[in-house]
Amino acid sequence: MSTSGVVSLLRQIEGTGRDTRGPGYQRPGFSAVERDLRDWFLAEAARRGLDTEIDANGITWAWATPPGDDAVVTGSHLDSVPGGGEFDGPLGVASALAAFDELKASGALEKAARPLALAVFPEEEGSRFGVACLGSRLLTGAIEVDRALGLKDAAGDTFADVARGYGLDPERIGRDQSRLAGIGSFIELHVEQGIGLINTDQAVAIGSSIIGHGRWHFAFSGQGNHAGTTPMSHRADPVVAASRVIGDIPTLTAATDAGAVATVGRTLIHPGGTNVIASAMSFWLDIRHPDDAVVQQVLEAISQRAEVHSADSGVEVTISQESYSPTTLFTAELNSRLTSVLPDAPLLPSGAGHDAGILAPHVPSAMLYVRNPTGVSHAPEEACEADDQRAGVMALAKVLARELRIEEAFAASAAGGPTAGGAR
Repeated sequence: MSTSGVVSLLRQIEGTGRDTRGPGYQRPGFSAVERDLRDWFLAEAARRGLDTEIDANGITWAWATPPGDDAVVTGSHLDSVPGGGEFDGPLGVASALAAFDELKASGALEKAARPLALAVFPEEEGSRFGVACLGSRLLTGAIEVDRALGLKDAAGDTFADVARGYGLDPERIGRDQSRLAGIGSFIELHVEQGIGLINTDQAVAIGSSIIGHGRWHFAFSGQGNHAGTTPMSHRADPVVAASRVIGDIPTLTAATDAGAVATVGRTLIHPGGTNVIASAMSFWLDIRHPDDAVVQQVLEAISQRAEVHSADSGVEVTISQESYSPTTLFTAELNSRLTSVLPDAPLLPSGAGHDAGILAPHVPSAMLYVRNPTGVSHAPEEACEADDQRAGVMALAKVLARELRIEEAFAASAAGGPTAGGAR
């Protein structure tokens, strides 16, 4: 069977979900676009003879061997942030397919001592329902089912209703202990979302940790009124209060800890008329730092300032947590095995959240990062050169071979020259 290398695989989906309003991609979770991408993955898995299934939480699985205990799993996600880049998520999925091709073509896979599966997690970015890594959170029980089902998107549709339209049964959504128990190790490959590898001669790094991060919703409510007839002294304008808070965030964050980062990337003004004083304004705050206590200190400083500006502006503010993931250290024993296979790969912490970070407290998990020459992510300028993509596939294939206990057979085959997977 002819198979496609990672570069060709990514080329197949480069037109799916392109943003029609500008550069980048719009691939919301549980959307028609994500369904198209899922169907692409299912078709590619079928071409390779993999057995596929979509579980109760919308996670797509492709089994290279019969399902069983102590499985080795690799994969990532296919959704994007609004205006996102080409590689965040899809690189890991395409690399999983290409790494399977390498293992299959080597002939070593037939000797695997453990089951092998490829997985695609839905709504990793949280761009639709506001909770990142929703699929893996549901799988592990990291989010309460009732809360998840009640989440609403910008159109007001609940996750329960959207899940039904996606072919899922809300009654079956939630922690899946039997599936978790069957995973012996999970390795996620991802494009690097920083500059750790830019000035090195290494195309691939091993993840050491994911720093603590969370999202909070700040909702300011005031009095809507006429923009021309309401004196400035008689206004209760939520936009003024919220904007003052947003303007203070950089100073408050730096004053708390120089290593902390806090971001407002989304706002919503209601009703949104140009000649109307708004009645409500919301913004969503993202805070990250390796020390979970520092995250809480930054949140407290910003929350206190929000209370002050709200009182001064005659409006009210409500602050609610949407998600939080504490700092996660990847499994030391598994990382040690990765290092034995990739001795030159540096260890890098990540400020970005991933499904591997949600799985890590429950199953041995690890990450590989592939060099991004721009250092830009969550934006159209995100990049990954073809040679580095191929290097990532080979690194993943070597790691999977080690986990499947076929490293000697795979290494012997690799020493003989290029394989049908097209990764070299």
